[in-house]
Formats: sequence, structure tokens, C-alpha cells
Amino acid sequence: MSGQPMPCSPHEVSALFLFEKLSPEQLGRLCREGRVELFQPGPVYTEGDPATCFFVMIEGTVVLSRRVGGDDVEVSRTSQRGVYAGAMQAYLGDRVRQVYNNSMRVTEPTRFFVLPADIFADVMREWFPMAVHLLEGLFFGAKSTQAAVGQRERLLALGSLSAGLTHELNNPAAAAVRATATLRERVAKMRRKLALIAEGPFSRDSLAGLMEIQERTADRVAKAPALSPLEASDREDTLSDWLEEHGIDNGWQLSPTFVQAGLDVDWLEQVAAGVDEEILPGAIGWLNYTVETELLMNEIEDSTTRISHLVDAAKQYSQLDRAPFREVDVHELLDSTLLMLSGKRGPGIRLVKEYDRTIPPVPAYPAELNQVWTNLIDNAVSAIDSAGGEGTLTVRTALDHDLVLVEFRDTGPGVPPEIKGRIFDPFFTTKPVGEGTGLGLDISWRIVVNKHHGTLRVESVPGDTRFQVLLPLTAETPAEETEEPV
Repeated sequence: MSGQPMPCSPHEVSALFLFEKLSPEQLGRLCREGRVELFQPGPVYTEGDPATCFFVMIEGTVVLSRRVGGDDVEVSRTSQRGVYAGAMQAYLGDRVRQVYNNSMRVTEPTRFFVLPADIFADVMREWFPMAVHLLEGLFFGAKSTQAAVGQRERLLALGSLSAGLTHELNNPAAAAVRATATLRERVAKMRRKLALIAEGPFSRDSLAGLMEIQERTADRVAKAPALSPLEASDREDTLSDWLEEHGIDNGWQLSPTFVQAGLDVDWLEQVAAGVDEEILPGAIGWLNYTVETELLMNEIEDSTTRISHLVDAAKQYSQLDRAPFREVDVHELLDSTLLMLSGKRGPGIRLVKEYDRTIPPVPAYPAELNQVWTNLIDNAVSAIDSAGGEGTLTVRTALDHDLVLVEFRDTGPGVPPEIKGRIFDPFFTTKPVGEGTGLGLDISWRIVVNKHHGTLRVESVPGDTRFQVLLPLTAETPAEETEEPV
């Protein structure tokens, strides 16, 4: 939007605090190469447009806003004479993408001193060369430091995830190795038992009946019900008594395995009725090996399935071989991140999932959303740990009009009101030196707000802290590489 040209007075320009120390010659140049414009109520420039001018308000009222999700959020409103906005980084030249970082509008007729961006850059370099060098060093130094610490933050998170994943993989892998060794031993005993049966005085019909009972026993193992410890103990006692009554010497050793496999007295009565009395002990021993091998194979299957799920979760978390921008199910991302971080949750932290499964897919950068989930879950776990390690982490999803809400709630001590407004600032952290970089929430904020055009906010009281991510359901044009978080 263009304003109405107005006369430029060096005297009036010198009254603005930015220019009060300039010489008459410098003020004259500003008026020759700049201009005064009067803007009627309405927009002056829009966030994201090329930054072509530097504005200094002479009189009136300005409102600055930022685009967050689908809304324009007001960040500043002032009538202070001399406030400035616009192409404030023009002196950095092409090394920085020169766009307006906010939108500006006026609520009443407002006069500005307007300086074209290229002229502003020239006068800065000519009149204040030392200041320009200092500002360049501050800007690029801070950016470089932020990039280095951000990389360190990601490496620390990767190390923590790797340790957790290794721990999670070790348990089922060790269980599978143990079960395989035991299975090898049991199969060897079955071969020896089979040889004894073959040498014994068993008829063809008795062996056929025994094989048929073996098959039905194996099927029964697959359908074994889950029993409480008390129920299992009672059933073991009953089976031990039955086995002892039928001349099975080591019945107290066999009964726990039979109970785990879902066998009961009625089943053993069917076995006893199906084989001759003299071969019953041998048949029971043979069935015991059958049950043990089935249980061991189930254990191996469970362990290897767990390993497979962990590998799938790692692939889902890292988004290997996936498009960087696509429609995703936020629940898949949340579940993979929670599984990857399960090793960080102590035994005193209870996880509650409150998912709204009706939520449609969200257009997003899934790998970067996983980074947001990681940071927010890690903060929640740290908060609970600081309160003694006992508490609840609740992950909730819901629809909020045309936005998807993902909420992380913890029962930790909360965010003190005096620092609530600073927690998203770069390098701000409440953790001890060496334990936090202060970039986790800053990176999360930029991923959600800048990259996904969403909102990241916090609501906190002692015992109830909620970090809420709001993501739009409508697809946005993917951001340029230069806009990605560093």
C-alpha cells in the first residue's frame, strides 16, 4: 500500500530519536533520498513480502502482527513517536533473505519517514561502519552459535534415543537367545524320549492316540487363558495332586508348565482315558516336552515380534525413505516417538493416551514433528523427575475447529509465571549447566509456527502443565530450505 507524499523537513526528521545525532548534511541527504508519506487506516505492508522500505513513525498509531496458523496475532501496538519497522536488516544485503518479518497496519492517519531499503543499507555502511560490523558479527555469530548448539541438541537427543533403543532391543533379544538355548535342550530330550517310546511295548494304536493327544495339546497351548497369580497357584496345587495320585513322581515340577499352557484336570483325565495306564507316565512326560517347546516357541515369537516393532518404530521415527512433506497420521508419529523414548520414562511415570482416532491426516513434515514430540515428551519427563519421579504423562489428540490439537500434559511442578513468557526464547533453560541447551522449545516453536503455520502454547499450574500443538488441516506450500530450523 502506498501513502500520500508529504513534504520532508530535516528539522522534523532530526526530532526522531534515531536521527537526533546526525549532522545537517546527513539530515539533508535523508530528506533528499527518503520521503515522508501519510497512510490512511489500513495495511502498510504484509509479512513475507519483499522488504523494500524502512519506516519510522512521525505521528499516528501502528499495529504489528504475526501470522500464526490461520490468524493474525497482534504483537505490538504503539503511538510512540520514532518507532521503526520494516527493512531493518537491509545492511546485511543478500546474505539474509530480505522480507518483512511481520505485518504492519495503522489505525488512524499516520505519517512515516520512509527510506528505501537500498538507501538505508548505504547510509548505514557509510555513516556507521563500525556499528555495521558489530551488528553483522552479532547477527551471524548468534546464528552460527544457534546452529552449532542446535546440532548439539539433536546429537544429544539422538544419543539418548540410541541408548533407549539399545536398551529396549536388548531385553527381547536376550529373551530370544535364552529361549532358543532352552528349546534346543528340550528338543534333544524329546528325541531321546521318542527313542524310548519306540523301543517300548507300545501298540500302534497307543502311539497313534498319543500323537493325536499331542496335536490337541499343542493347539490348547495357543489358546491358553491368562490367569491371576492366585488362580494359577490353586490350579497348580490341583494338578500336582492329580499327577501324584496317578503315579507321576515329579508332578510338582510339571504342574506349573501345564497351568501356563492352559491344561487342567479335565484335560489330564482325557489323556488318561486315551492311553493305557502303563504308558501314562511316559505320555505325560512326552506331553510336557510338547508343552515346553510350544511355550518356548511362543516366547521366541513374542521376542522377535517385539524387536520387529522396535525396528519399525525407529524407521517411522526417522522417516527413512519417506517424502519430507506429506499427509501423516499424528497418532503413528506419536506412538513411534513414545516407543523410542520409553527407556527414558522411569517406573514411576504412568503413560496415558487419549487419542481421537477420527482425526484426519495432517499435511506435515513428519520427521520434524517427531522432533517436536521428542522435545515436549522429554521436558514432561524431566519435570516429573524433578518432582520425585512419580506422576502421569498424558498425550491427548482432538479436533479444535479446523485445527488438530496435540497436547502433552504432565503432573510436574509447573512453569513459574515469571519465566512463562521466556521458555520459547533461544538458549533459555531452567536445567543445570550442561544438562540443557535451551534450544529444544525454540526449535519446536519454529517447526510448529514457521514450518507448519501452527501454534505452540503452554498452560501451567503446579501439578498440571500442558504444552499444546495446534496444526492446520489444510495443506500449505512447503517452506523453502532457508526457512528450516537450524
